Amino acid sequence: MIKNTLFLDALKGKHVERPPVWMMRQAGRFLPEFRALRDKYDFFTRCQTPELAAEITLMPVKRFPIDAAILFSDILVVPQAMGLNFEMKESVGPYLENPITSESDIDRLQNPPIEESLGYVLEAITLTKKLLDNQIPLIGFSGSPWTILCYAVEGKGSKTFDKAKSFCFKNPKRAHVLLQKITDYTIRYLLKKVEYGVDAVQIFDSWGGLLSPKDYDEFSWNYINQIIESLAPKVPVIVFGKGCWYALQTMSRSKASALGVDWTITPQKAREFTGGVITLQGNFDPAKLLSSPEKIYSEAQQMIRDFGVQRYIANLGHGILPNVPLENAEVFIKAIVEFKE
Repeated sequence: MIKNTLFLDALKGKHVERPPVWMMRQAGRFLPEFRALRDKYDFFTRCQTPELAAEITLMPVKRFPIDAAILFSDILVVPQAMGLNFEMKESVGPYLENPITSESDIDRLQNPPIEESLGYVLEAITLTKKLLDNQIPLIGFSGSPWTILCYAVEGKGSKTFDKAKSFCFKNPKRAHVLLQKITDYTIRYLLKKVEYGVDAVQIFDSWGGLLSPKDYDEFSWNYINQIIESLAPKVPVIVFGKGCWYALQTMSRSKASALGVDWTITPQKAREFTGGVITLQGNFDPAKLLSSPEKIYSEAQQMIRDFGVQRYIANLGHGILPNVPLENAEVFIKAIVEFKE
């Protein structure tokens, strides 16, 4: 039995005394111990070595009184398993030498057993669960099919992902074949993560906000919802769509347990759009963690008052920035932990 169930209680809509708190990318570059490992091992070596992934997952747990851990990994391990040889290039980020451009590229995508292609992730879950010793829940995650398509077609990061969008708009049938393949494999991957012990899953739709509401329904939400439908009977599902405030009403009608929101919408509007029927997570602007400790503490507590304590998980509106001082991250968490109505 997990000792601290605050995070899971909030996902289930149970009454809580204060909101749970964790931070996206909490096991990341702002931690000196993470940077020390980064200097020794390249990014995907850290992802693919279960002992390292488990060690990194536990780093913020040892430092802060957070209410959930999230497994150290990357959304690109799924397309890698399908045969797309992504690498992480210095000052470039994700890079794919031969992006998807044609139907034959899609046909060549592989569909290997999860234990065979992503066994290192499953081993990392087993090791992490043992190290956590039932103190707090463990979150597993994946990218949304649309976000994975963006990288697979663009071949690298982009502010606009014009190639990916034009790929979909020029030949939607081909795009849907690719999206369905990614979706099917992602479902198998997440179900296997649940089997190995993760207590919740989060779907990151990092680039959903680049689509219009109509195109979002067609090219992103349609596939995210398939994942939710497959996973929700077994585990709580959180969906985080960056810049997707316009889809919150639609999302709230799904079987998801929670919706992540960024800072481009107020807590009040997010509650209004979702009808107050679903747990919300977010939405502190990560750049505000560069403010003074006093301002961080005050604004974090105000965020709780704006969202309300119930059906709420305190978090950032996106991943923590690498230049955030440790003490500022600590103040943010402290503000949530010490909140009293």
